[in-house]
Amino acid sequence: MNDTRDGVRRTLERIDRTDPWLCAFVEVWHERALADAGPARRLPLAGLPFAVKGRSGIRSYAARRLIAAGGVPVGSTSVPGPGTPWQTWGLGAHGRTVNPWRPDRTPGGSSAGSAAAVAADLVELATGSDGAGSVRIPAAWCGVFGLKTTNGLLPSPDRSGLASAGVLARSAAGAGTYLRAVLGEDEDEEEDEPVPPILPVPAVFSPDLGYAEVDPEVAAVVRRAVERLVAAGVVRLVGGACELLDPGGAWSAVRGGEESPAAAEVRRENDLRLDALFARAPLLLTPTTPNRPHGHDGPGELYSTALTWAFNLSGHPAASVPAGFTADGCPVGLQLVAERGADVSLLAAAGAVESALPAVRP
Repeated sequence: MNDTRDGVRRTLERIDRTDPWLCAFVEVWHERALADAGPARRLPLAGLPFAVKGRSGIRSYAARRLIAAGGVPVGSTSVPGPGTPWQTWGLGAHGRTVNPWRPDRTPGGSSAGSAAAVAADLVELATGSDGAGSVRIPAAWCGVFGLKTTNGLLPSPDRSGLASAGVLARSAAGAGTYLRAVLGEDEDEEEDEPVPPILPVPAVFSPDLGYAEVDPEVAAVVRRAVERLVAAGVVRLVGGACELLDPGGAWSAVRGGEESPAAAEVRRENDLRLDALFARAPLLLTPTTPNRPHGHDGPGELYSTALTWAFNLSGHPAASVPAGFTADGCPVGLQLVAERGADVSLLAAAGAVESALPAVRP
């Protein structure tokens, strides 16, 4: 038996041991994964096991590109069940998906199982899609790395164009592996070496984007993380705030297919403000979510998307990096946003950010 098949077999064994309580997977493909492992070892990803979001995830463009590059899909991960998005945020084969750090809390969604599986070390990466924060929110709440790509960089799974392909990974480097594979750059050895950013990276820090109500403890965790980045020489904060108009109504109008004049004006104004921000700094830092992981009965009146969906509407690439924990043991994410099309540069900056922040596993 070759090493590639051994690695896939160990991945499947971990899933079999852990998923009955984690409930991250809808299906696990034992026979298919072991059969695919042998031929995959000769390709760039060399049989890297990965998971796909939802039952239809295996048909996504990203999954097909990962397979073509030698990735081995081991199963499909949970998404919200029918009619229960606020109760479970993930319904796996064994029940509701739990947060690996706090089983009494949701992992976030809708890429719930993908985030939980990566956080529990079942797979190194899992595909996701992000229409309002569906990659970044579970990444933040499960303490892993999450990337929403620039809108239009990859085929959108959403008719409105708000949703972008994304990935949940243990690190920015893992997300880079995903991005090179789906963009077809694996065969170019020069592309395999990311160009490190020139430090410190000029950045704007916004605790609330000018409109969101943020949990004070979440805000404090993110602020301390930003202070560590400044002290470590990773970022240099530049003057000027990021004051956006609340994009909630505009997002809903676009998603519904009827963008009103008022929604179009909010979108236009926010685009102008973001263009001005990125003209003076290549990086925007915010909390990923305004709240910590909530219980399985739902968030009440809180919108966990308050700080993420602005960038689905504007199209900018955005990532969530683990920033620390609240006193009750809930992970908090730091959101990094870059100019449209600057996905590779964003990952390079995220890698530098990770190096300055403490890494903790569940």
